[in-house]
Amino acid sequence: MPAQLREDLLAAGLEVFERDGFDGATVAAIRARARASNGSFFHFFASKKELAATLFLETLQRYHAAILAEVMPGLSAREGIGRLIRAHLDWVVEHRREARYLFEISRGDWTEELRDKQRALNARFAEGIERWRAPLVASGELLPLPQAVFASQIIGPAQIFCRAFLSGRDRSDPRPQADQLVACAIRALVSDKSIGDET
Repeated sequence: MPAQLREDLLAAGLEVFERDGFDGATVAAIRARARASNGSFFHFFASKKELAATLFLETLQRYHAAILAEVMPGLSAREGIGRLIRAHLDWVVEHRREARYLFEISRGDWTEELRDKQRALNARFAEGIERWRAPLVASGELLPLPQAVFASQIIGPAQIFCRAFLSGRDRSDPRPQADQLVACAIRALVSDKSIGDET
């Protein structure tokens, strides 16, 4: 029961943050949504900000896991790029509320402790991508770009494209545009020789 109550509070927090924003959300509203007592809330979280930080880190972990599940050593550059972009789009569409929280709502003034945890999660995520990418860079199939530049070319355009969907301005599913996004990323990241070999 305690574990379920913790999950209920996190789920309630997600709903209340989406509805009211971080500043407008209150512990009382989160407790009411989760049907939890004041004591139950503070048993798990010292504050609204701690719940928000926990929600951010756990959502980030789930997002990373979903992306990494789609790419593994041995995939070609084209296959890996396609899988990474489609996995991102799938996760955003299938977990819109979580994606909106992760990319649009979560706060920029987190504590340094949380930022350290976020950096550690991002580093593990980058290591997972590198297990697929590094051999392709070594063989000349992928351009030898810094990891951060590579990641920005994969996720950046797709994420910009998803902003209208996440904000609610446009409810259209962004996934039908995946082929164009993949083609653009291939042009940016795959060596000219490899592109020529496959055309």
